[in-house]
Amino acid sequence: MLNEGKTGSKPGENQATGLAQFRSGDSQTAQVFARLRDDIMAGRLEPGRKLKIEELRKRYEAGASPLREALSTMCSDGLVERMDQRGFRVADVSIDDFNELLKTRCWLEERALREAIAHGETAWEEALVLAHHRLSRKDRTGNRGDLRLEDEWETAHRHFHMSLISACGSDIMIRFCDQLYDRNIRYRNISGTAAYPERDIAAEHQQIFQASVGRDADQAVRLLISHYEATGDYFRDALAGK
Repeated sequence: MLNEGKTGSKPGENQATGLAQFRSGDSQTAQVFARLRDDIMAGRLEPGRKLKIEELRKRYEAGASPLREALSTMCSDGLVERMDQRGFRVADVSIDDFNELLKTRCWLEERALREAIAHGETAWEEALVLAHHRLSRKDRTGNRGDLRLEDEWETAHRHFHMSLISACGSDIMIRFCDQLYDRNIRYRNISGTAAYPERDIAAEHQQIFQASVGRDADQAVRLLISHYEATGDYFRDALAGK
């Protein structure tokens, strides 16, 4: 069983986990990291692209040292790959890699959710109620007439999913789950899959929420994994068509 003590992290606190290791004095490195990460996550720096320091210096108006430090940190997050003696490149994507990502995410979050349901106290329930309420009040696609997700909804969505497992008792597991969430979002952005109009996502979240606060671990886990696998099917189809 995992450590039953409370974790030291708040839900969503680990977003862009690499930023946490930069000291307050490393503001340029932190800024470069954030901009690089956003460009990779959004697919503006496409998978497999070689990341040449000189080009990045011009793109981000930053020095070589902060760029190398940011790139090295991103290697541990799985967003960048180091090439032997040849610098860095954006991590590639594939259906096989996504399948492994999804399988690992389901394994970890099943355990984390079971632990949170078993040991989460009133504060966890209250935080989860608030996270779900905030998510339910956000518009997923706005009034633009397309299917791109709203940034505010995405933030609330991340907070809800991290709130589900926040009482699992393991900061390490939460950090891993947070990193896998990032990599999953990158696949969604690259695949072009957005709002899944034929699914009732709000109802899926409502069912996961109800099972979790009702302390029905088996049902909550079943619903959560089904939620992830349904999204995974969209990603695979989109990637296969590229």
